[in-house]
Amino acid sequence: MKTKALLFDFDGTLLDTNDLIVQTFMHIFDERFPGKYTVQDCLQFIGPSLQQTFDELTPGETEQMIYKYKEWNATNHDALVKGYDAVLETLEQLHALGLKMAIVSTKSSEGLERGMKILGAGHLFEAIIGLDEVTHVKPHPEPVLLALEKLGVSKEEAIMIGDNSHDIEGGKNAGVRTAGVAWSAKGASYLQQFKPDYMLEHMNDLIEIVKGE
Repeated sequence: MKTKALLFDFDGTLLDTNDLIVQTFMHIFDERFPGKYTVQDCLQFIGPSLQQTFDELTPGETEQMIYKYKEWNATNHDALVKGYDAVLETLEQLHALGLKMAIVSTKSSEGLERGMKILGAGHLFEAIIGLDEVTHVKPHPEPVLLALEKLGVSKEEAIMIGDNSHDIEGGKNAGVRTAGVAWSAKGASYLQQFKPDYMLEHMNDLIEIVKGE
């Protein structure tokens, strides 16, 4: 069936926030667990929600840790994020082709709004599903299914695109096709373990995929 909708993760997929996320974790972990975590260790925390991460690492302190995370992250956000090659241009081309697009993220709506301003692509998305829009985050299918509902498309007509296992698993759990991005901080070989339908070497690979159907 022809693709009518593209669902995108945000962090690490459309906007390079990896350095920001890792540095934020390093800052608060150096205070809470001095010397315990390295930059490489912190890559595992890219993808899961903050609630999931801190429930596991600091049970009973989740709210305080999320507050500290958001405080440092917000202060340093604009200085540490950067764009990926041709992301905005490709999104504009996809929009011009008539594709419906949505963001499906484990980030809060507030954080997504801030990142979207930097990316400059807010006008291209018909739905933005953030952490506060759902009860269950990826890899639960709820956020993906909500995006499909808001866009008015079927499972067969959509692709979920992301840089993490949660994105691929969330898409599969919702019954949509999936695409990993080779620019993931964890690497394409890591994502291949979850058997996405497509692996994007470059953002504009999406143009070829949807045109080739």
